[in-house]
Amino acid sequence: MNDATTWWLLAGALVAAELLTGSFYLLMLALGAATGALCAHLGLGMQLQIVAAAAAGALSTFAWYRYRRAKGSDSPAIESNPDVNLDIGQSVQVGQWDSLGHAQVSYRGATWHAQFAGPGSPAPGMHRIVALRGNTLELEPC
Repeated sequence: MNDATTWWLLAGALVAAELLTGSFYLLMLALGAATGALCAHLGLGMQLQIVAAAAAGALSTFAWYRYRRAKGSDSPAIESNPDVNLDIGQSVQVGQWDSLGHAQVSYRGATWHAQFAGPGSPAPGMHRIVALRGNTLELEPC
């Protein structure tokens, strides 16, 4: 088996590992292995193949890390993410609020503790769930 075939098999194994783990960094290392394969196709020596593969893998991994860090997290907090919690966005009826902005509401056949999270002062009526912290619903007016 020649060097290029070994590099391509390594790249394929890294891609498969990425698919199993979901770590995008393994894809960057697979890019490094593909660089090693291309160097082997060009007829470069094993030392240069290893250096090129290591450099490409390290640089692409570092670039991806910097990109993700600079971009930040665009996803909402887990407590208010409707993709994680299907209760977000549902409506509940609030009969009355206490002076601290807390209430007891009936939701999904059970009594829940609710906290006002909207603008202004709390008033009875229909409210929308904006977050779920533990067993407390955070509500804002509809």
